[in-house]
Amino acid sequence: MVRLDGGTFTMGTDSDVGFPEDGEGPPREVTVDAFYVDRYAVTNAQFAEFVQETGYTTDAERFGWSFIFEEFVSDADRSQIHRNVPAAPWWVAVEGADWFHPYGPSSSVVDDDLLKHPVTHVSHRDAVAYAEWAGKRLPTEAEWEYAARGGLEQRRFPWGDTLEPDGEHRCNIWQGEFPEHNTGADGYRATAPVDEYEPNGHGLYNPSGNVWEWCADWFSPEYHTTDAYDHDNPRGPSEGNERVMRGGSHLCHESWCNRYRVAARSKNTPDSSTSNIGFRCVVDVE
Repeated sequence: MVRLDGGTFTMGTDSDVGFPEDGEGPPREVTVDAFYVDRYAVTNAQFAEFVQETGYTTDAERFGWSFIFEEFVSDADRSQIHRNVPAAPWWVAVEGADWFHPYGPSSSVVDDDLLKHPVTHVSHRDAVAYAEWAGKRLPTEAEWEYAARGGLEQRRFPWGDTLEPDGEHRCNIWQGEFPEHNTGADGYRATAPVDEYEPNGHGLYNPSGNVWEWCADWFSPEYHTTDAYDHDNPRGPSEGNERVMRGGSHLCHESWCNRYRVAARSKNTPDSSTSNIGFRCVVDVE
């Protein structure tokens, strides 16, 4: 982990490349206290240790299925597809998909050499369970953005405003035409190891791209514009139906999901799991 001393920063954006309906803006001054944050997203190896010690069963294992980007499903597991998402048909529900079998029941984080990759197919509840076991917690949305910005003020990405400075790939996102063809020009078509690419100014790896990261907050597109919003160590509303996700993933492309920007937000129900959602943890400074 890395210690961040906290401070005041400008959270959110009013950029015209954003999604106002997500509540990315307006920009506002926010203060967070000091905290420790994981340099990397939680890996399959770390999650395996948690499961081995506790016997924990993830939501995807209890449900018996999880969502996978269709092109990652092997021929051997095609028969396990039982439906897709009408609004995004490239997402398919696969029987037997879970954190240990991320691309279907015939895949394995061990056999496919994915132990150093971020754990996926973890719901918000699964992430909270791991964090509690590890003596940590999920970051608030404000803490996540403060850490992801790496000390830069109102920049689009953790490293600046240019997606590929000097032609260098700095994150794992979709390269090519979405969803038809991913060139893998950044080195990966699916997840990358958690220590890939250059870290940001705070020493965090992959806050943009690779996998979405769960935050502690309930999602609301307008709560931060109300009088109830506290600009000191803010949290989302006290209840809701969906939790905040941040950072985008390897499946994000500017034509569809331009949410690998540090101010971008998304959401999902607490029991949802997919092949591109993971998390990292924080710890309070005593």
